[in-house]
Amino acid sequence: MRAVRMTAPGVLELVDVPTPAAGPGEVLLRVGAVGACHSDLHILDAPPGLFPTPMTLGHEIAGTIDGVGPGVDGWSTGDRAAVYGIIGCGRCRACLRGLENQCRVVPVGGIGLSRDGGLAEHVVVPASRLLHVGDLDLAQAAPLTDAGLTPYHAIELARDKLHPGTTCVVIGIGGLGHMALQILVASTAVRIVAVDTSVAALDLATRLGAHDVVQAGPDTVDKIRSIVGPPPDGADVVLDFVGAQPTLDTARQVVATGGRLLLVGLAGGTLPVRPVADEPPPLPLETSVVVPFWGTRAELQEVIALARGGQLQADVQTFPLAEAPEAYEALRRGEIHGRAVIVP
Repeated sequence: MRAVRMTAPGVLELVDVPTPAAGPGEVLLRVGAVGACHSDLHILDAPPGLFPTPMTLGHEIAGTIDGVGPGVDGWSTGDRAAVYGIIGCGRCRACLRGLENQCRVVPVGGIGLSRDGGLAEHVVVPASRLLHVGDLDLAQAAPLTDAGLTPYHAIELARDKLHPGTTCVVIGIGGLGHMALQILVASTAVRIVAVDTSVAALDLATRLGAHDVVQAGPDTVDKIRSIVGPPPDGADVVLDFVGAQPTLDTARQVVATGGRLLLVGLAGGTLPVRPVADEPPPLPLETSVVVPFWGTRAELQEVIALARGGQLQADVQTFPLAEAPEAYEALRRGEIHGRAVIVP
């Protein structure tokens, strides 16, 4: 079969490899679609030895079962499923509570992270990682497993702040941010302020239900403050899906006293946390900062339910498997709208 593999750190190649076979407790999935995530770029750029090579990338996977290994119940050939990519240790306190994204033994383990992923015609996955997707388009189902799940989890972590009449600022209307907008619209009654440098992204945000849009620039903070009010008031929740220094500086300056800042993006910015400072301005008192990671299987089931109910739809840009390396380069250059999805 064909697969797109990281053959060495920073090197992504389309190669031919044997089709794997499902072992005990596993299924062989014919890949219908796999999302291209910025996290994959971090894997490619990681120092040698941090991730195994060669390895097939791709952790946002949806497909059709082609084979069932011994001991698998509840799944049959022909079933359509999305893959929950995290594989925790299964033994620590977090895993036993269903919080595999907080595993205390395996910090970043899973399909396309520590074992072969979905950028291939087939992938073997533990049956325990599968969730039914019904008649969802597989190109829609695949992004739900991260681009949908991660913002859903972040919003769940701020749910106690997202009451009617409150304000949520969403920074970065890209692959995750545009999903966050839809989740907020579907599950809250908050005022949503969307922030991005791109006019096209802000037009999308308006179509998806954002109440206010702000084009990022030198006066981003002033523009947001004109909507959320002056300190100590401000945004009750700020979701930063970029994580660059300018976006974190903005987030810090618009969150309200007692608010919550969720740092989701991985663009390398830093957020000083100190109670008293002149430069940069300190976080407001009683403000909490959370760094979400992916989500739980239970949350993914809820994300799929939103999509099957027509309340969540990914803005996708599709590529054939042979063009996966080019898709990642376009992603690196910031040329992808919504989510890039590889369709083998």
